[in-house]
Amino acid sequence: MAKVFTIGEALIDWIPAERGVELKQVDSFTRAAGGAPANVASAVARLGGSSAFIGKLGEDAFGDFLIETMAAVGVDISRVLQTKEANTAMAFVSLRADGNRDFSFYRNPSADMLLEADEIGDWFSTGDVLHFCSVDLIEAPVKYAHREAIAKCREAGGIISFDPNVRLPLWTSPEDCRRAILEFLPLAHLVKISDEELTFITGIEDEQEALQSLFVGDVRHVIYTRGPAGAMWLSREFQAEVPGYTVKTIDTTGAGDAFIGALLFGVVQQREFLQGIPQETALRLLAFANAAAAITTTRAGAISALPTPQEVEALLAQSV
Repeated sequence: MAKVFTIGEALIDWIPAERGVELKQVDSFTRAAGGAPANVASAVARLGGSSAFIGKLGEDAFGDFLIETMAAVGVDISRVLQTKEANTAMAFVSLRADGNRDFSFYRNPSADMLLEADEIGDWFSTGDVLHFCSVDLIEAPVKYAHREAIAKCREAGGIISFDPNVRLPLWTSPEDCRRAILEFLPLAHLVKISDEELTFITGIEDEQEALQSLFVGDVRHVIYTRGPAGAMWLSREFQAEVPGYTVKTIDTTGAGDAFIGALLFGVVQQREFLQGIPQETALRLLAFANAAAAITTTRAGAISALPTPQEVEALLAQSV
């Protein structure tokens, strides 16, 4: 079975006991495993796929906890390194009444930023997927580790997936974030972007024009998510969309990661993906990913909220 590799940050999310209040007003938190690339790898494994996480954690209790949590859901953690040079990253989260969230990050530097290019091995095979986000594209060793991993995966005949997953508080300026995203965008075959990120990244107000502008370099597929409004798949051959699901939202943390994890779980099974896929297949993968994301929002946390394949299929069956 081909494998979904993810690279970047794994961190501790501190989830607030109270909701509907600002972060400064929260009195207590619950520890949860998080970090978008770690979440995506966990989502794939939770669905029964083969996944591996590439990254660096602190040689501390939180790093141990993250490794154990990913391993418990079936993620291959043999490419995870630990260091005494920096601590594992943390993010404190506040939840608004609608389930959306704000973050305050502690990583100056954190261990994930110290992953080196020469620590990337020849791990990839034809048909594997390498997925990355923008948080670790900052000017640090990990940025060049990303470049090395992307180059090696491409050389092996793998698929490159990019979810910008914009987190502006982690950047010195919004323009630095946008510049890094645009630098790496042409290296991807598949790009996932949300309606909240589209105008910021492209600088274009018109939705269709902005989406078409993402087809640069090797980009062949753009996945556009619109929360409860559903999702759209754009390729050079077709445009397909599916509606969202109405669920009781508790916490949106990790929903986008559950979506792309479920999508990549399907993509890695399409042996000729780089040559193109039928529109019907795209619709099926979109619906599956949408259902996985919807289920995740009904629970608190990220990895702890990820659905099983049985839960996803049950929600899909309800919508038929």
